[in-house]
Amino acid sequence: MLQERFFDYLLLEKNYSKHTVTAYKNDLKSFQEFLNSNHDQASIKDVSYSLIRQWIVELVNSGISNRSINRKVSSLNTFYKFLIKIKEISSNPLKLHKALKTEKKVQVPFSQKELQVVLENLNDVNDFKSARDKLIVEMFYATGIRRIELVNIKVSDIDVNSSMLKVLGKRNKERFIPLIPSVIKSLKVYYTYRNELPKILDVENLFLTEKGVKVYETLVYRVINKYFSKVSSKLKCSPHVLRHSFATHLLNEGADINSVKELLGHASLAATQVYTHNSIAELKKVHAKAHPRNNN
Repeated sequence: MLQERFFDYLLLEKNYSKHTVTAYKNDLKSFQEFLNSNHDQASIKDVSYSLIRQWIVELVNSGISNRSINRKVSSLNTFYKFLIKIKEISSNPLKLHKALKTEKKVQVPFSQKELQVVLENLNDVNDFKSARDKLIVEMFYATGIRRIELVNIKVSDIDVNSSMLKVLGKRNKERFIPLIPSVIKSLKVYYTYRNELPKILDVENLFLTEKGVKVYETLVYRVINKYFSKVSSKLKCSPHVLRHSFATHLLNEGADINSVKELLGHASLAATQVYTHNSIAELKKVHAKAHPRNNN
């Protein structure tokens, strides 16, 4: 079946994660269900742009955000490109499609004060859970890694002697991130508690639950939300906001944007430039306060 070949292609050749491939499956399923309900169309392969356009209109009318619609259409577009690649079709019905306009949301990072308060609240480490939670917060803020990257860190990925972390990012691309002394200190404390957990000899993942199994993404989200919702008024207190804080604070302190790009594991500089909005705001504030002409 063509769709199964497509999903295998994404997994095996493009090195997409299972989570990403599942999203592609859901998007193609959504379009197929639309065709089945409205046009008795058995195959996605043989459609015109006008049919795709009708699907888009239906999605818009259903209240789905333009950003989500664009993602669904992008999945369909990738599928058609694959069909051209394997010579199943000769023309992509989406080749002239223009994405729907979306508002650019500027993510507001946690302030340095908020980070300081959270870390101070985590100073009282007296058991496995408190040691793990403190390390999770410090690891996110000190490295800027993604939630799934943190979940998948293995003990062997950390070189304590050289203070370096190996991260397996999107499309299985490796990068190395230096670890600051406070993280190494918290890591050593965490190891003492981790080593006391039962049946962990064969568990290679760094972050574990109290039962000695690999942590999961929802648990990590809950950890960040638990501590930051107490000190921040932001509606969303997530690992991604912490990643955003890492990038923004580095840029505010004068870090080179290309270096930040490498640390974040971005494929293009455009993705990193999203984080410069708050840096520009900080520069304006510093400029207004420091420039001699502003005090006249």
